[in-house]
Amino acid sequence: MTDAALFAAPTASRTAQACAHCGAPVRGRGDDAFCCSGCASAHAIIGAAGLDGFYARLEERRARRPEPLEADFATHAREAGKDQCTLELLVDGLDCAACVWLIESLLARNPAVTKARVHLSTRRLSLAWHGSPAEANAHAGLVAALGFRLAPYDALAVTAEDDREARELLRALAVAGFAAANVMLLSVAVWSGHDGSMGEATRTLFHWLSAAIALPAVAYAGQPFFRSAFAALRAGRTNMDVPISIGVTLACLVSLHEAWAGEQHAYFDSAITLLFFLLIGRYLDRRARGRARHAVRALMALTTRTATILLPDGGTASRRVDALVPGDVLLVAAGERLGADGLVSEGASTLDASLVTGESLPQAVAPGSRVFAGMVNLGAALRVRVTASGERTLLAEIVRLVEAAERGRSRFVALADRVARAYAPVVHATALLTFLSWFLLGGLSWDRALLVATAVLIITCPCALALAVPVVQVVASTRLLRSGVLLLSPTALERLAQIDHVVLDKTGTLTLGRPELVEMPADPDVRRRAASLAAASRHPLARALARALPDVAPADGVVEHAGQGLATHDSRLGSAAFCGVAAPVDDGRSELWFVHDGAPPHRFAFADRLRPDAAATVAALQARGLQVELLSGDRPAVVAEAARAAGIATWQAEATPAAKVARLATLAAEGRKVMMIGDGLNDAPALAAAHASLSPTSAAEATQNAADAVFQGEALAPVAETLDVARRADRLVRQNLALALLYNLSAVPLAILGEVTPLVAAVAMSSSSLLVIGNALRLGAGHPAKGPR
Repeated sequence: MTDAALFAAPTASRTAQACAHCGAPVRGRGDDAFCCSGCASAHAIIGAAGLDGFYARLEERRARRPEPLEADFATHAREAGKDQCTLELLVDGLDCAACVWLIESLLARNPAVTKARVHLSTRRLSLAWHGSPAEANAHAGLVAALGFRLAPYDALAVTAEDDREARELLRALAVAGFAAANVMLLSVAVWSGHDGSMGEATRTLFHWLSAAIALPAVAYAGQPFFRSAFAALRAGRTNMDVPISIGVTLACLVSLHEAWAGEQHAYFDSAITLLFFLLIGRYLDRRARGRARHAVRALMALTTRTATILLPDGGTASRRVDALVPGDVLLVAAGERLGADGLVSEGASTLDASLVTGESLPQAVAPGSRVFAGMVNLGAALRVRVTASGERTLLAEIVRLVEAAERGRSRFVALADRVARAYAPVVHATALLTFLSWFLLGGLSWDRALLVATAVLIITCPCALALAVPVVQVVASTRLLRSGVLLLSPTALERLAQIDHVVLDKTGTLTLGRPELVEMPADPDVRRRAASLAAASRHPLARALARALPDVAPADGVVEHAGQGLATHDSRLGSAAFCGVAAPVDDGRSELWFVHDGAPPHRFAFADRLRPDAAATVAALQARGLQVELLSGDRPAVVAEAARAAGIATWQAEATPAAKVARLATLAAEGRKVMMIGDGLNDAPALAAAHASLSPTSAAEATQNAADAVFQGEALAPVAETLDVARRADRLVRQNLALALLYNLSAVPLAILGEVTPLVAAVAMSSSSLLVIGNALRLGAGHPAKGPR
């Protein structure tokens, strides 16, 4: 078993019903229970013949008509050894875990392919096969035949593409908002002139001015919906964008007809306002999808690209880290990041091991010590014998844990996907039946009947439903921002409101994340001598000692022995062994020993202090009915003391990243809704796997990207405030959904009966949206809490 295998992701719980396609747990029932609409589509594509039959049909179709590729991928393939090639591709069009499963499963059907790994968050396909680089296009062609666009993988190009798409969506939102505001001003003037104060020529002019503003804006801002609807129809299916696109198009066409005929009503305001409201939700959804990619990219950035290896003849060579093999010996200089997992074969130093343990204190290593990719050598040079590299390292496992958790989070949109599949045909059928009934049976002309059908499409457009969650989120985000909390995920509030169990990391979360001097000798001369040595070092414990005695000047002639301590001609400050202490104290605290000119050794003890309101916040969470536990990678004695001081009864020490994820999975299997609060790189998989998660702003970037929210300052009180706001927001969202449902139940029948014109439908739709907004604004009333309540 490799080192990385010790940290493998736990098996998903099967307590929930499995997806009928990929096997992921879902909440649905029956044969059509899928974790997302992507799985439903993939299931329909593959059909009853299964993967083998689908693969055979795909190969037969490719033989008749090969799929054109946008690049010659043979030139981008690399030879990784004898008869072994690798290729990194960017896959455009990945939507969910079903896409990943489909690509990996079909590529695995080819006996020449030795690895096919798709990273959902980064959209990267890592491919390896037996053969020559010339076969790259054949393997890529299989993925292209599934309908995905391929390009050589370039992290910078991916980031640039994501930024470009976000900017396009934001521009569409801005255009729709600007046009909606101006068209609405003209519409207000037309509405107020219906009492006869406005002449027909003026009204027609205002209609044409509205058309001049709205039509170009609809054509530009509606592209995200139009493209989605066209792609769905071309694939022989439907989605929620289809009725939206039809309703907007019909509203514009009917309005043009009304303006041309000089009629009283035109509905350009309805079309552009609808797009504006819907683009708000689309943009927030785009931001949510981008977070998962940023979290994985930040973790992958910790991987160095090349490493220096020791050759058998004593020379050195630079080699790509993905080309390293077990048995290679790495030369790791001071300040260098390790490129593979391994065992120290020669040298002694200290490493920044926060990636694995989450602890801010460096870890001393010596020959035989296990080290992992991503750690940073803080001291002397080391020689490390490789035990695992590339996709088999602990860092790669952490990335996979984060990706697996982010895929699972897509289950929260499963209900919306099912509603979308039902919504579109129901609305289409209702509008069509309304048109046919009035045209064939009701005696209306085709344009009047179409006007009634358009009113049905407009009044059933889910503006209030689309605003029910986003508007509460905006108000709640503003409220939390005043408390020092920044929400990163659009779905965070919904999940935070369901929390009944809180899991805290220790270092940097329950504590301040920095060592503080808590015990020192009584002799002031000993203190000053030790502090003078400490002032010459950057070691965290030495810096803590220097902070406690800031007026002491650095000593001259200090020599630092990596991983051991500091020395002058007559003094030593460092580990117990370095200072000749035969029986060091084992009380769970970090320590430095000081000896001077043969005198007895003196001990300086350090501890990571709790946040000032940690105990009060834990008590406040427990008073709200929440269970709180502590999960840390630190030593048992240290974790036990922190748990006792904070008032936490349940705790676990020496927890690896996968052990934390496994604990969360166990709690989830028991029906718990768990919130994880952590700050270390080793906490990123647990933060992504939890039902909801928070991280302090002092956390690493990758950790913050994996969290749903971050909080500022040294206080822990924002955690309780966040849960309070989330619960209030949840109640308001439910109220908004009820208001929107009441609106549809009362307005749709009137529209079908012809009692509602498109103008009235637009007003009713806007009024329901305003009602939803007004209800959400109640959340912003009052002042944020200053501490635990």
